[in-house]
Amino acid sequence: MRLFKRRFPMTEVYTTEQARELALLSRAMGRQIGLLVDRRGRVCMVLVGTAMGIFIPDLPRVRAGVERLRGLRLLHTHLTPEGVTAEDIMDMLFLRLDAVITLTVNQEGFPVQWQSAHLLPFRPAGDPWRVENPRPWDRTEARFTDLAENLETEIVRRAGDGIETPELRRALLVSVDTSPHFIQKRNLDELAALAQTAGISVADRVVQRVQHINPALLLGKGKLAELEVAALQARASLLIFDGELTPAQLHNLADSTEREVIDRTQLILSIFARHATTRTGKLQVELAQLRYLRPRLAGRHKNMDSLMGGIGGRGPGETKLETDRRRSRERATRIGHELEQIKSRRIIAKKRRARSSLPVIALVGYTNAGKTTLLNALTRSRCLVENKLFATLDPAARRMRFPEERPLIVTDTVGFIRDLPEELKEAFKDTLEELRDADMLVHVADASHPDVLQQIAAVEDILAEPGMGLQAKPVLLLLNKWDALGPEAKAGLADSLPQALPLSAKTGKGFSALLQEVERRLAISR
Repeated sequence: MRLFKRRFPMTEVYTTEQARELALLSRAMGRQIGLLVDRRGRVCMVLVGTAMGIFIPDLPRVRAGVERLRGLRLLHTHLTPEGVTAEDIMDMLFLRLDAVITLTVNQEGFPVQWQSAHLLPFRPAGDPWRVENPRPWDRTEARFTDLAENLETEIVRRAGDGIETPELRRALLVSVDTSPHFIQKRNLDELAALAQTAGISVADRVVQRVQHINPALLLGKGKLAELEVAALQARASLLIFDGELTPAQLHNLADSTEREVIDRTQLILSIFARHATTRTGKLQVELAQLRYLRPRLAGRHKNMDSLMGGIGGRGPGETKLETDRRRSRERATRIGHELEQIKSRRIIAKKRRARSSLPVIALVGYTNAGKTTLLNALTRSRCLVENKLFATLDPAARRMRFPEERPLIVTDTVGFIRDLPEELKEAFKDTLEELRDADMLVHVADASHPDVLQQIAAVEDILAEPGMGLQAKPVLLLLNKWDALGPEAKAGLADSLPQALPLSAKTGKGFSALLQEVERRLAISR
């Protein structure tokens, strides 16, 4: 029909002739009719729905840029008196449409009024969109192209100078949990530090407290739509969820947004992959990644799954999925064999160490608590020290001497973190065996951290796990960075943790008391 071939005007919703023709056709069919119109007024897609709604298929990603809208507006008829509905708003949010316009049609097939809605360039206290008041169908003045372009410009302006590059991605941090808001905020602070370590810029944060976790999408459709708008307004191409997403949640979220979706576990694994330097460390990280990704392979080739044909046949989709799983299993098996060989060499080294009867103390603690700084200060070493989470992954062992000139060995292991992913525990079990061979553990805590008590509890929980086999090990708690505290904070920690030793690995203050206590405890244990 001529309606679908003619361009829509740039300064109007439509021409009166287009409105009459669209309304008459919709009433004659008894169905809603939708048109996707680009910014030049061309009809790119015609949609025919039911009397109560229309279905919009997946649209191609035709415009680049995380702050860009799709460049399409939806104009569709309503056969009832209602204007813009909640379903229309959801379509606009999820598809990043320039605007959505409804044209109300009466029983005789004549247009009655039109109403529009569009996004806002900022996050107000209420809804992040605006629904305009209904207008008579023949009052057609509107500039939707100018509106969309101005909206994109304002999004860029409000987001500041944060421009995403291949080297520096922008992310929206998301917490959906049953915990109180202050706990979610604390956890997002740590997630932000992890993102910074991974070279990711945090553009904004979204916190939602729920009564029950949605097993399919983690959060409701309405909140998910708001999340999409928040990511658009923050110019973020990456959504990072605190906690670990199930395979179903990961796939469903990825299907609901054009942005990349990862969880806390994936973020930690990516940090480990960046920081691993030794052959052993790289193999352990790769093994952890394979174990994490294997149950999440299903659905990655959904575009191929529908090609499987024939009763009992195996089409390209299933073949691709099975191939990925088989390769993952084979690679994991090869890595396991290589790690076993490395473990054998470590056992030989441990036997030599045992014959020398040198005592061993192992430094443990929350990541970025200052373990490596303490190791360097005690042994006059030059191991890498950075103010980042998981800056040190590979274990280090150095010799030092007591004040009585008795030698011992100090080992530094990978830092812990709350809810340490099971894949990492399994992959680093050989490295963590260094703790089992130690005569005592020195738990290094960052006394200057606002959540120091929670971090200490997280490390103690990991050390107490039955699989670690460390319940009988003597543990000495150190409060590092003591010099960074004020008098009140020092008094509070001293009351809460009377058994801990205050110390500053940076200045060396407290080393004498530390060495005396280590020597005393080793003498007792031996």
